[in-house]
Amino acid sequence: MQGFKAYDIRGVYNKDFTREDVYRLGYFLPTLFDSEKIIVGRDMRVSSEEIFSYFTKGITDRGIDVYDIGLSTTPMLYFAAGKHHFNASVQITASHNTKEYNGFKVSGNNVMPIGYENGLNKIEDLVHNGTVEIANEKGQIISLNVKPDYVKFLKKYINAEINNLNIGIDCSNGMTGYMVKDILNDKPMYIFDEPDGTFPNHEPNPLEPENQEQMKKLVRENNLDIGAIYDGDGDRVMFIDEKGEFVPPDLIIGLLGKYFLEGPNERVLQDIRSSKSVKEYLSSYNAQVHTWRVGRAFAVPKLKEIDGIYGGELAGHYYFRDFYYSDSGLLASLIVLDIAASAKKEGKPFSELISEISNYENSGEINFKIEQKKEAMEAIKTHFTEQEKPQEIMDFDGYRLEFKNWWFNVRPSNTEPYLRLIVEATDKNTLEEKVREIKSIIQNYM
Repeated sequence: MQGFKAYDIRGVYNKDFTREDVYRLGYFLPTLFDSEKIIVGRDMRVSSEEIFSYFTKGITDRGIDVYDIGLSTTPMLYFAAGKHHFNASVQITASHNTKEYNGFKVSGNNVMPIGYENGLNKIEDLVHNGTVEIANEKGQIISLNVKPDYVKFLKKYINAEINNLNIGIDCSNGMTGYMVKDILNDKPMYIFDEPDGTFPNHEPNPLEPENQEQMKKLVRENNLDIGAIYDGDGDRVMFIDEKGEFVPPDLIIGLLGKYFLEGPNERVLQDIRSSKSVKEYLSSYNAQVHTWRVGRAFAVPKLKEIDGIYGGELAGHYYFRDFYYSDSGLLASLIVLDIAASAKKEGKPFSELISEISNYENSGEINFKIEQKKEAMEAIKTHFTEQEKPQEIMDFDGYRLEFKNWWFNVRPSNTEPYLRLIVEATDKNTLEEKVREIKSIIQNYM
């Protein structure tokens, strides 16, 4: 079985893993948990129903009960696991990947994520080498309807002033379409809101520019105040401003401060790729901004460790203390819509809110498909530590080197075969110069 990643298990179904692998995964996964029950949800991908069948057969053959919440967003599973005090939960999904992919997002006690470093490595070995012995008393599959409670929870974040906003919603034919109208009703302009595991309109990854085009067009042609695009399983959201321009997701980390940071010394988490603008902006709220590794498997325990009120990532994940330290695209969007509605009442458009945060020229994430990732990273680090004296070096997720008027982060992807680069500078000329310089080093390893 292939597909064990840093954060989850993910691959092409019937290529990287088969139904037999899925059965064995279900059988051995309970060894990670001190629990006689596991709660399981699934997305609408074509293969999800079959995977659910074989996965849960493995669990019940072990003698463990399965609580089936049916079709769900990944955040709805987190909510169900937290509310009902499950020590083990699994969402069957491949998140933002294309239709041929599927996978598993695993969480343990208190909805803490299980990644490769804290458990999936052991399961990988058992799936390949363990012995299946069917229990004398098999487990049961029990239906659990959590959608009404989750919708009720999300509605608490709706401000009546949202009704004054002209909103566009793109569900990417993903699972958010399963419930978004229960929360926002019919007033927004919706596109691709019918869940469809073949993703007929665009891939369910809103970080890719080509997947933003329909929403940009919708906003411009209909004079909307804001557009929101969700990914396939609903744990991410990204925004388009009233001009039809994409809003860098890390800047939303700063924007959320308007909602959460009422008192001093609250702690906020950002990932290592975040713009310097975020920390500088949140300093006006006297917030303590902590920087950490990319990915839910690392962000959730770190946010809990620092007792942070919220956190976010460049990829459009936003985590909340009051949501079991977990991420929810719908929850994040309701809070952003609340902020945007209050600003509109004062005559301030969404783009102006973002311009108040952004102070730098940013390259965005640049990807390089290379084999010698580590060698390239070391060469870049060596080059710039010798050429310029860094003000700060972070080395816990690739490298982030900060200088007086620019910084960069170079890191290997944990889910895809890429080396990822972000450069930010105080002016465009410096940005372009540094990007060219780093690219010339990487070319030696391609």
